[in-house]
Amino acid sequence: MKLKYFIPFFLTVVAAVFTSCSDDNDPTYFDEIRVSQSYVSLSTSGGSASIDIKTSGDWQFEKKFKVTTKDANGNNVDNYYETPEWLSVNQTSGGAGQSTLTFSAEAGEGRNAELLISCEGKTQHIYIIQGIASVSNATCAEVIAGPDSKTYRVTGTVTKIVNTTYGNWYLNDGTGEVYIYGTLDAKGGTKNFLSWGLEVGDQITVEGPKTTYNGTVELVDVTVVKIEKSLIKCDSLTVNGIKADVLPLEGGDIVAHLTCKGTGVAVEIPADAQQWLGVVSSTVGENPIVTFRALPNTGGERGTTVTFKTTDGKKNYTAEATITQKGAVVAVNVADFIAAEIGDAQYRITGVVTGLYSSDSQGQSFYITDYSGTVLVYRAAGFKESGAKLGDVVTVVGKRTAYKDTPQMGSGLFEEITHAVTKVTIAEFLTKEDNPDVYYMVTGTVDEIVNETYGNLYLRDGENRLYTYGCYPGWGATGDNRKECIAEVGIEIGDQLTIIGPKSTYKDVPQVNGGIYFSHEKGQ
Repeated sequence: MKLKYFIPFFLTVVAAVFTSCSDDNDPTYFDEIRVSQSYVSLSTSGGSASIDIKTSGDWQFEKKFKVTTKDANGNNVDNYYETPEWLSVNQTSGGAGQSTLTFSAEAGEGRNAELLISCEGKTQHIYIIQGIASVSNATCAEVIAGPDSKTYRVTGTVTKIVNTTYGNWYLNDGTGEVYIYGTLDAKGGTKNFLSWGLEVGDQITVEGPKTTYNGTVELVDVTVVKIEKSLIKCDSLTVNGIKADVLPLEGGDIVAHLTCKGTGVAVEIPADAQQWLGVVSSTVGENPIVTFRALPNTGGERGTTVTFKTTDGKKNYTAEATITQKGAVVAVNVADFIAAEIGDAQYRITGVVTGLYSSDSQGQSFYITDYSGTVLVYRAAGFKESGAKLGDVVTVVGKRTAYKDTPQMGSGLFEEITHAVTKVTIAEFLTKEDNPDVYYMVTGTVDEIVNETYGNLYLRDGENRLYTYGCYPGWGATGDNRKECIAEVGIEIGDQLTIIGPKSTYKDVPQVNGGIYFSHEKGQ
């Protein structure tokens, strides 16, 4: 029989004992703060329960429940709240006097929380229980389908390790895959994951509470119950006798050196890599060797993870190795970069720096814009050292990545300032020498539009007037892509327009030759 409430009779007795106690040394009874009961039971089908609180002064719940989120740079940020995510309370602070606290939760089972209320230096503990707190043996599929905050015990294979400090990794048991966010050491401590010696392919049993973050099912700060080391391990990869996991652009052989205590070795290459990578030879024994051969690469950088399998006759064991092959850098516009798949391919983009996003010890993040669109370049190594600034035309190389489904160039490499752009007034621009390789940024009020299709127009700054031969939508525009910028961004007479371009002279009239749109503000 499934209990709807957690031993309600026992709770009633406990509550009566605590609330009637007159011993000032009892931590559940204070003159400053009193509660009608310190244990609250909630139905497993969901609902609410209330208690009364009486205080001699201002009171508040302590923020003790941690929720970890990601900031805009992808870094972990710890936030603390008065209650766990599955529980809510009608008020978290108040003044002297009597109040009623109502605790509510959706349907769930096996959840509990200890809340703390502080008043004038004293702390009252409130224990919330919903169902019987027990550990459920489950498959990954059952964990994925089950409720958050419930504690599960699950056994599976380590398929990928992504953080070796906190112990973040993936567990797969054949029914599904669960992300493990944090692994406690043998003494219950954090940041000591390496003490377990856990490797991809090991079979492991863990238990911990479930949560769902941005659609990803996680078990948080798990306790390790059992580890069964894999009977197969990839000790190293070598290319031409040298330890390496990267093949050259022209292809060649890469050798996997294994240790195997099982019977036989099978190799699995993902289907999407079989067109360029294959097995050409293998040996048997406790130290088998598998040789892979890669074809020449005419595209961007590519890679795959191969799986080695063995068995002891009862269980199957696996090990993995990641093989990468260098590739050509593919030059694309921003739109094509955004449309590319997330992966290891390297892309080159040239455009205008239109915004600075963030800067840290690992590099400067900024926005780059060409005629086709804008994308964030996250932590471009070398950008700060180059002296590049807003308005400069730059070239960067990097991989197509994403943050919360938003495309970006991850850890890009800054190549060069294609054109350093100098900010000048119209008067200063008119004094410059003609030079197609020197670019300026100039701002003025649009006082005449000569050609809406290509954006030929006049800018004025006081008594100075400047002709712009073209206002194109961005760097790199050619042919029809140069057209209709005026209409698309909504430029009108009276607007403040900032453009970038070189100076030239036509029939003794100075002009911006092929202006690149940077920004504009609507006129008054």
